[in-house]
Amino acid sequence: MSPLIHVVEDDRDHRLALCDLIEAAGYRAEGFAEGRAALAAATRPDLVLTDLRMPGMDGQALLQAVRARDPDCPVILISGHGELTQAVQAMRAGAEDFLEKPYDGMHLLTVIERGLRTRATRDELGRLQDRIARRDEGGLLGQSAAITALRARIAALAPTDLDIVVTGETGTGKELIARALHRASARAAGPFVAVNCAALPESLFEIEIFGHVAGAFPGAQDKPGKLEAASGGTLMLDEVEAMPEAIQPKLLRALQERMVERLGENQLRPLDLRIIATSKTDLRPRTLDGSFRADLFYRLAGAEITVEPLRALGEDIVLLFSHYAGLAAARYGREMPVVDYGLKQRLLRRPWPGNVRELKALAERFTLGLDIPEGTDRPLAAPESLADRVAAFEAREIRLALEHCRGNTERAAKALGMARRTLNDKISRYGIRV
Repeated sequence: MSPLIHVVEDDRDHRLALCDLIEAAGYRAEGFAEGRAALAAATRPDLVLTDLRMPGMDGQALLQAVRARDPDCPVILISGHGELTQAVQAMRAGAEDFLEKPYDGMHLLTVIERGLRTRATRDELGRLQDRIARRDEGGLLGQSAAITALRARIAALAPTDLDIVVTGETGTGKELIARALHRASARAAGPFVAVNCAALPESLFEIEIFGHVAGAFPGAQDKPGKLEAASGGTLMLDEVEAMPEAIQPKLLRALQERMVERLGENQLRPLDLRIIATSKTDLRPRTLDGSFRADLFYRLAGAEITVEPLRALGEDIVLLFSHYAGLAAARYGREMPVVDYGLKQRLLRRPWPGNVRELKALAERFTLGLDIPEGTDRPLAAPESLADRVAAFEAREIRLALEHCRGNTERAAKALGMARRTLNDKISRYGIRV
């Protein structure tokens, strides 16, 4: 069911026009002439859009009442000309956003969409807090299109018995995905065995993978290899691109026949396992230069999963940072740190070469007060001045308008109700990339 938006506006024509606009965008809208009627409604909204100045209960009072009843419900205020100070006070009291009349209808829908995303993020953070209380760090967290598609891909492939290649940059959580595939498969009750191909010396690789029998070399006792150890479950070949070339044809044969021969014997032992191989780089180019056998790649790649880097996940970056900061706070007995507007913007601008691994380490250091993300020399939870808040809000609205107008400054200036030259000056002042 689409989100429900309560529209509180004493001007009947304006209220009806807002409801029509919201419903045309695919949402449900319910209009009220004043705040008390909205609070008394049987329905509970996903977002409240209210005028600031109304007879009886005004927008400020309605904001306080809504937040007292449902702290996660976003409230967007519409203010008249000359009411900027009251609107900023409302923002400080917890309003999600405000618009000054006259406003652009498309911009209003953008603000509503952003508010609903914020609501979804808060709901997700609530679920994460439950996980923190249970010390459960598992699962794929996030709401971005990339994470949603990744969950769907895992759900589709896990029940099959296909071998899978997972490709992604360092720190993107490839092992987490391999474990999620294992947990959701028919092999979940079996073992999950991980082998780091980059960490094994070539001289020990064959022994570790295939095992050996007593007498195979001085002092050797019977020992199954990783292939046998994973029987009935899943074997993860981590950083498979680092596998020695001499081992690749032997592994290929074992996977083709689903049989293994330990070092020092002539007996074939049956294998019942699934292989999940992870790689930091695309293996296809390596099959062309001969550094990775093409036939082994196609044997491993019954299906493929590509993991997006952290920098491509948008708002999920803030969600993940809050999650790991909360885990660190619970672990070390600290207060949950505040992720304010300034910190959020710095997190979103960071390139994250180490991906989630880097983010987790930074969140822990930040929680312990050992590190402050780049761009500030003061505690991030400290209150900002009113001028700072207004500037931050203005810069955010300009970025959103530019995004909505695909970088066209003339259209963005018109949507924002300012001269193009003024907009260009502000773009330069705030260091906004067009």
